[in-house]
Amino acid sequence: MTAVGDPWWSPWHEAEGSLILHVDLRPDPEREEQALALLDEDEQRRWERFLVKGARRQFALCRAALRINLNERLECRNEELSFGYLEHGKPFAKVNGTPSPVSFNVSHSGLHGLIGFAEHDGFGVDLEERAPDRNFDGIGSSVYGPAERRALTAVTGPRKTDLFYRLWSLKEALIKALGTGFSLNPSRFEIPPVMLDGARSAEFRFPHAPSEAWRLMDLGEPRFAAAMAYRLTAATGDS
Repeated sequence: MTAVGDPWWSPWHEAEGSLILHVDLRPDPEREEQALALLDEDEQRRWERFLVKGARRQFALCRAALRINLNERLECRNEELSFGYLEHGKPFAKVNGTPSPVSFNVSHSGLHGLIGFAEHDGFGVDLEERAPDRNFDGIGSSVYGPAERRALTAVTGPRKTDLFYRLWSLKEALIKALGTGFSLNPSRFEIPPVMLDGARSAEFRFPHAPSEAWRLMDLGEPRFAAAMAYRLTAATGDS
């Protein structure tokens, strides 16, 4: 286990066989120095490629927090832990080069991050800080389906901001759980109608893979929009 004197993460949500940590991404030179020292050579090179200081801070603090918590869960030393990547970039943990079955996902935006661990295969979390000054209708036309666009155009002001980021976090969590990245256009599927009407949780099925059921949960709170998704059933092979 890797110990730190002043953890910058804390438990935030626990339910449905999952634990989600909140990561504090506010500027803190001491924490950032400590976090950077925990990264391996590949991660430090990746850190160097970020040109914006805020992006460097987000990456270092989230990645180091992920490492520390994986070390504890996998009962390994930090130098024994590395990461591999699936076809569309979703990471998985390796201990001494051997893939680990632990399921995790990371998201960050602005001054906040989430790290989720789950018992479920196919797991995704997303967090979005709300920025009010955006062309929500213009952006929404390329990422949302017809019912979602109608809901977005029906509201104004802060309600439009809240709805845009709520929808985006829900769809992003599903895409991350599926593990295909944006090879799947988010406008090709819509969140369940009950969630458009305000429900915080519902079952979901992708139109292109209806044999798989997913649980989708809205975890949004005043500081940010957030969501979690995970697979309920495995595909049966039926079309």
